[in-house]
Amino acid sequence: MRAELAAEIPHLRRYAMSLARQSDEADDLVQECLVKALAATDKFEPGTNLRAWLFTILRNAFINKTRDRARAHALSDGMAKLYGMSSPPAQHSMLELRETSEAIDRLPASQRLALILVVHEGCSYQKAAKIMGTPTGTVRSRLSRAREALRAEPVYAASA
Repeated sequence: MRAELAAEIPHLRRYAMSLARQSDEADDLVQECLVKALAATDKFEPGTNLRAWLFTILRNAFINKTRDRARAHALSDGMAKLYGMSSPPAQHSMLELRETSEAIDRLPASQRLALILVVHEGCSYQKAAKIMGTPTGTVRSRLSRAREALRAEPVYAASA
């Protein structure tokens, strides 16, 4: 099982980067995913799709971290207002991305996730639907809208 998990790390890393958008956070997500997967190996059914199982664990870890961060931010904002203080906005260093990456970044999260799972990771619509927790038709619709939005980008519209 450990060798199979190790083989999935590059895929987990790409998926985590698509969610977290920062390498340190993506690394934390992958590590958390692997720890949870190792702790729950008895829950994995042999013969099923290991990558889909891991992607689900990683997605849930990302959702939980996002929720926790939002709660902490709301609490710190509430405390700042209570004590008459203000909290400065968090500053994150931005990496220079190619125009295609910027266009993908502007997509809504649900469309971006569908695009990455189907196009980049090579998941079938059914597998992507299972990972995303949505019907297959929803994945197809989100992917179609993502592709349409990318085609409408000025970079691509000029060459069409």
